[in-house]
Amino acid sequence: MPPMPLPRAITRFNRSFLNRLLGPAARYLPAFGVVVHRGRNTGRVYRTPVNIFRQPDGYVIALTYGVGDWVRNVLAAGECTLETRGRSYRMTQPRLVHDEQRRAVPAILRFVGAVGNVSDFLYLREVPPPTAPPAQSTSVRL
Repeated sequence: MPPMPLPRAITRFNRSFLNRLLGPAARYLPAFGVVVHRGRNTGRVYRTPVNIFRQPDGYVIALTYGVGDWVRNVLAAGECTLETRGRSYRMTQPRLVHDEQRRAVPAILRFVGAVGNVSDFLYLREVPPPTAPPAQSTSVRL
């Protein structure tokens, strides 16, 4: 198993305190979101708050804690739901990318990512919402 980018003490603090504090608000805040996914073994629904970055065809998530269970759940399922800014998006085609240049994040965060040894990212492709069929005329001739 590769080393986690952040020390375990910080990870435990974030999971036990910050995630519980931020979790309910993350789906409304800019640059944050909640990944809704199912456990591979339990089938239970989990909600994981994350930092997100918009891409032309979806979003990318910097894996600050490394590749954990939630990432493996999304990869195994091939899909998840991303809640952000008060909306839900169906996401598919998850890709795990190791990028030491951190090209998916803004320049200032590349430096922060380098300090924290964050080089793994999860790319998610957004499924476009279905389009409504054109309305049919309902006029009746008499």
